[in-house]
Amino acid sequence: MRKKIVAGNWKMNMTPTQAVELVNTLKPLVANDEVDVVFCVPAIDIIPAMEAAKGTNINIGAENMYFEDSGAYTGEISPKMLADAGVKYVVIGHSERREYFAETDETVNKKVLKALEYGITPIICCGETLTQREQGITIDWIRQQIKIAFLNVTADQAKTTVIAYEPIWAIGTGKTATTEQAEEVCAAIRVCIGEIYDQATAEAIRIQYGGSVNAGNAAELFAQPDIDGGLVGGASLKPDFGKIVCYK
Repeated sequence: MRKKIVAGNWKMNMTPTQAVELVNTLKPLVANDEVDVVFCVPAIDIIPAMEAAKGTNINIGAENMYFEDSGAYTGEISPKMLADAGVKYVVIGHSERREYFAETDETVNKKVLKALEYGITPIICCGETLTQREQGITIDWIRQQIKIAFLNVTADQAKTTVIAYEPIWAIGTGKTATTEQAEEVCAAIRVCIGEIYDQATAEAIRIQYGGSVNAGNAAELFAQPDIDGGLVGGASLKPDFGKIVCYK
């Protein structure tokens, strides 16, 4: 059985002081050894959040990174820096990064390879727009994103990664894909991984659903055979995040 993984994506929220307060508030609420718990926080919050989370089941992750070790890339943060800080997870290719910062499938692939090189687990995001869903190309679009993201990634590396399916039309809108829609795409992603590698790799990889996950719908979503947890946005900044992590 794949262990569920619930990750909070804080986005551009929480000052360092607020981050410590939130971690301290959530510590007892997310105590669940049956689920891997990750807080993906702004870069400036990583160190204080990690200090606050010491001795708990909370892993601190990053929301982004660049694909070079170091260099003249003003404003970027490298996998080398993240690894040295003790970061274990990094969100890669979130739709907001693609939309606002011109990230592409190719840059996502470069980041995935670099994260793996440094022993950081990439949470690889994929998802379709409302127009793409209405045109009936959701599965084709997602398969393309997955195939490019995993270019030159070995099967052993792929097994350690996490994929987050987030329909763009459901992020921060209050709209949620139906359980059937979410499961259909997550199952298709698993089939795609099986085609790239083999059935064993497809069975090992963890696939999250993201997009307005909340305390009310988490249990039903996470009960699906191909949904192994969630990438949670706004709800990860509230005490209710504990109910998502402890969904049973």
